[in-house]
Amino acid sequence: MPTGIKEWIQQVTDRALEILDLKSDGVPLDDLIAQCHAVLSRKGEATGLALAGSVVSSWHALDESEHLAFFCSLIEEFGPDRARLNQAIADYQSSNDESFAMALHQAAEAKRQELFRRMNAAPNGLQTLILMREALRKLLRDHPELKPIDQDLVHLFTSWFNKGFLRLERINWQTPAAVLEKLIQYESVHEIQGWDDLRRRLAEDRLCFAYFHPVIPDEPLIFVEVALVQGVADAIGPLLDTPPAPPLSADTAVFYSINNCQPGLAGVSFGNLLIKQVVSVLQAEHPKLKRFVTLSPIPGLRRWLDTEGRQYLSLFETSTDHAELKPIVAKYLTSGQGPKLKDPVARFHLGNGATLERINPNADLSPRGHKQSFGFMVNYLYELDDIVSNHEQLMETGQIATSKDVQQLLKKNIKHKLKELSYDA
Repeated sequence: MPTGIKEWIQQVTDRALEILDLKSDGVPLDDLIAQCHAVLSRKGEATGLALAGSVVSSWHALDESEHLAFFCSLIEEFGPDRARLNQAIADYQSSNDESFAMALHQAAEAKRQELFRRMNAAPNGLQTLILMREALRKLLRDHPELKPIDQDLVHLFTSWFNKGFLRLERINWQTPAAVLEKLIQYESVHEIQGWDDLRRRLAEDRLCFAYFHPVIPDEPLIFVEVALVQGVADAIGPLLDTPPAPPLSADTAVFYSINNCQPGLAGVSFGNLLIKQVVSVLQAEHPKLKRFVTLSPIPGLRRWLDTEGRQYLSLFETSTDHAELKPIVAKYLTSGQGPKLKDPVARFHLGNGATLERINPNADLSPRGHKQSFGFMVNYLYELDDIVSNHEQLMETGQIATSKDVQQLLKKNIKHKLKELSYDA
């Protein structure tokens, strides 16, 4: 930002704080809270924008040890106006007029939501709010009383990051280096081993698509890596290691890595939109493609075996007979209450309307793959004609869409081998 604008913002901010008798006392947290109050008290657009910019700057200057105190202040001092809310409740109860319902809705909104809206208008405001929520989420487990702030931010982010604002971009070797560096940084499923590995993943038969928001155009929100191959891939190694080849004979698109880049946007769903939009693009550009599948990790399998599935753990540690292990994996992938499946990746894809297609042993031989799922991976099939009905069945009845192969695995008795091995099933 030009120096002149920075100076103007600082001058307007200082003047506004003087008028409001909120002069700095030198304590960063107190300064920040005072600036937050000042933002909400000013009606003038220029002054309000300057003050919001000051809040953004002060948040970044705040020490991490003070984050909890700041969020507690947002709960205590920036909630709904209780007097206004009580009056709105009374007005609504005394009349069926719809205008009173709207007044009640507005009165129930916490003042911090308006604070966040004004921060969003400031330079670097949106990215700051994303980072603010990332900091908040680290505190929620030990401080559930902060949950209302999280709900406020998710409510706003859901509007600000809806499909109408997002821009789908194809990432290739001509993409600016700053964005390519962030792909390397944000890849969390299959680590990118430097620039040569990234170049391979951006070759003609390996594609990458990402969503961007116009306010933060150099920050990918989520990206997916796709391999164009023949047949359904059953292992990650060949997808990462094989030399580039023209995709002319490819009949299958394999989504092998999906990465959410912004922890502060967790729970704001982009993935289902991204996959469906990328499928549409691929269909148009590669009409010979017949199948759209994933090759997905099973990140919760080991945790499940360590806790609820302990009776099966020794079998995974000692057996090389995949025929007796695959039914257990199928049992895990379909476990949970309706749409609340235990495995997060299964919950995501099956919730999007995919079909649980195939379970693959020895699919990820990396140390991480063994630690996470004993090398197992899974294919989820996106059959476009079935996506809506699969999604509705899961949400309404809890029925999971599975292939015939997986259905056979689920019918197998997985206890008899455990008894032979003297495990208590």
